[in-house]
Amino acid sequence: MNTLRQLRNLWIACVTTIVLACFSTAVAQDGHRMQGSQNITTFSIPGAGTGAGQGTGGFGINQQGIVVGSFLDSGNVFHGFQCVSGCGSPSTISTFNAPGAGTASGQGTITFSINDSGVIAGFFVDASNVAHGFVTTAPFKTFTILNDPNAGQGSGQGTFAGNVNLQGEIAGDYIDANGVPHGFVTAPPYRTFKSFDPKGSVSTLPAVASALNIEGGVTGTFTDANGALHGFVRATNGAITEFNVTGAGTASGQGTGGVSISDLGVITGNFIDPSGVNHGFVRGPFGATTTFNVAEAGTGSGQGTVPEGIDLLGEITGQYIDANGVNHGFVRNPFGGITTFDAPGAGTASGQGTLPNTPNVFGVVTGQYIDANNVHHGFLRFP
Repeated sequence: MNTLRQLRNLWIACVTTIVLACFSTAVAQDGHRMQGSQNITTFSIPGAGTGAGQGTGGFGINQQGIVVGSFLDSGNVFHGFQCVSGCGSPSTISTFNAPGAGTASGQGTITFSINDSGVIAGFFVDASNVAHGFVTTAPFKTFTILNDPNAGQGSGQGTFAGNVNLQGEIAGDYIDANGVPHGFVTAPPYRTFKSFDPKGSVSTLPAVASALNIEGGVTGTFTDANGALHGFVRATNGAITEFNVTGAGTASGQGTGGVSISDLGVITGNFIDPSGVNHGFVRGPFGATTTFNVAEAGTGSGQGTVPEGIDLLGEITGQYIDANGVNHGFVRNPFGGITTFDAPGAGTASGQGTLPNTPNVFGVVTGQYIDANNVHHGFLRFP
């Protein structure tokens, strides 16, 4: 439904598939640039695999333009990276591995979020396939490991840190010993964890990368006992508000999901209608909601409009899936105008194309594209 749910649900089934499904940004050896109003630079992290499903992906970008993410090597092991200065050359790239990260296929270090002070959050999968959150900063010599005390210690369980705000607060989810996901928040020095679930939730998944704002508000999605999806926002005081967009389906796999929240409390996300089609929405801090669709989006099941991030000014980025199942990027301005784009080199078959993820306050967007060989590469789109 969105990057978060893809990432978290797919990781539970298969760590490798999950992160690749959401890959977004990386570093430069194949730098192409689209001229004119669409200014897009592409890149791949040195050491990233070149097989189908492998490559580079990123999730977070701060106001300084520092990008963080992960790459999957030829052995299908994940590694973290940070790049600066537009990710324009190997000299701008730093790679890292969290201590304790496993080195087998589907294991390793997965990085989601960076704040404006350069603090990075993510998780690693150890040799037993258990997940652990982490916090670090360049030059990546010191890591604080995050383990929610309620997290399970079996394969596919553990703690998944997904967001960090300017105060260093972390939001994410943990999977307990019964395989059930729950939300959590923690703050420096990360000794206590506050677990949360909306009323009626059987699976709580805060979104990743940009789903925690400066005030500590968290957005995401929960699943009810019938399999229907609902959006939520958790306030700093712990109060949780459920929301459902008019037109959302109520059957299993349908419904509403929050994916990103701005520092003004504005939320974007998507809803799935009774026909299985995705539509975008914007929800104001007091609950007023506007829905939208990219004109070129497909209208079949699994197609449509899928927002991924919102910045302070209300600009939204995301993807739309056309009638052929190909992914394309879009940017929606605060007045409702939509610009579409494709990264140079993006494939044109079903499941390929351009998948934007997170914008920063200056409108620079991180994302990934999947080429004709199903290899992942990163991009930056400059306004």
